[in-house]
Amino acid sequence: MTADSNGLHVDVWRGSGTEGRFERFLVPMQESQTILDVVAWIQQYADPTLSYRYACRVGMCGSCAMMVNGVPRWTCRTHIKKVIKDNAITIAPLRNLPVIKDLAADMDPFFDKWVAAGGVHHPTRDRNDEIEKLSPATPERIETDTGIECINCSVCYAACDTVSSNVDFLGPAALQRAWTLYLDPKDADPGVILEAVSGRGGCHNCHSQGSCTLHCPNGLNPMKAIAGLKRATVSSFFKGGR
Repeated sequence: MTADSNGLHVDVWRGSGTEGRFERFLVPMQESQTILDVVAWIQQYADPTLSYRYACRVGMCGSCAMMVNGVPRWTCRTHIKKVIKDNAITIAPLRNLPVIKDLAADMDPFFDKWVAAGGVHHPTRDRNDEIEKLSPATPERIETDTGIECINCSVCYAACDTVSSNVDFLGPAALQRAWTLYLDPKDADPGVILEAVSGRGGCHNCHSQGSCTLHCPNGLNPMKAIAGLKRATVSSFFKGGR
């Protein structure tokens, strides 16, 4: 990490919708400083009108995700020394989502697609039935365990070039959620899930570039989940399913 007596030069996106520009701030450099620390300093000491989103600050909620030097990241877990270039950093709202204001992106399209991909559980029992016991050792359960660690931070969605070029594409997180429920034996109608992910904007639109897996802060593999959905939908089609 380099430093000078003037501090860190930070270019921050300011604006809403598609209108805006980058504004430069000079931020004091500190030890163990994160990107979120930098954004908070700007809002507290330089410009109180700066809008951004965060909650836990410890990498559990994912709400602080932003573009840092063009890469989607959790800003609370991204240290300056890992991303600084020529004593400067560029911070922008998440890609592929509408901008509410400054660094705060509108997450509605992301969650709308999450639901559209069949991400809502279809129960086989009601609250009066005994809870079904499942072995944690089955291959399906093991595969499902990886997917449920997704916290819907939208980093994979922002990293996805297919989303950028195809507004109908459901996106990595939504398809990974669909795969997780499809494997769940407690889901009453996996056919509904396959129907949801096989149509326009579904899993077969994925180009398997792997940006989602590369940038996932939780180390998940949405590309593998999407490949599973591709196999399942093709198999269902040839078996006469939906």
